[in-house]
Amino acid sequence: MSERRIRVSLENQRLELFDSDKVLKTYRVSTSKNGAGESADSFKTPRGRHVIRAKIGDGSPEGAVFRARRSTGEVYSDELAREHPDRDWVLTRILWLSGTEVGRNRLGSVDTMRRYIYIHGTPYSDRLGEAASLGCIRMSNSDVVELYKLVPLGTVVEIGD
Repeated sequence: MSERRIRVSLENQRLELFDSDKVLKTYRVSTSKNGAGESADSFKTPRGRHVIRAKIGDGSPEGAVFRARRSTGEVYSDELAREHPDRDWVLTRILWLSGTEVGRNRLGSVDTMRRYIYIHGTPYSDRLGEAASLGCIRMSNSDVVELYKLVPLGTVVEIGD
């Protein structure tokens, strides 16, 4: 029986999707511009073992805008970006991560889920391959749609160097 899992390389800014031991897909991503770290309010990407706890955005159009995990009904555009220059854009799909390692990325001040760490779409495709996010793992909108379809809830996500 096959088992899907994800590995995110902070060093290489890559996300690999595995089926058992075979790499199915490799995607360019963008993790935190502040580096790796697990503390709340650090705006860093948490390391270690996580699982996909929730999948949000099924059926939404590419570029759909999310705030607080809810669709705003907007679709990203340059005009919308000019109207809201300070928004941290969460687009298209959300794969909400939950840490599995108590004291490292689960519970207390290091809880990944309470930090709202996601794999999500971004309008900044030109920044993929470099660390530029505020802690989340950003993907191109088309890539996050594809990944969303390929992974079930509970998929293991390992984040590290």
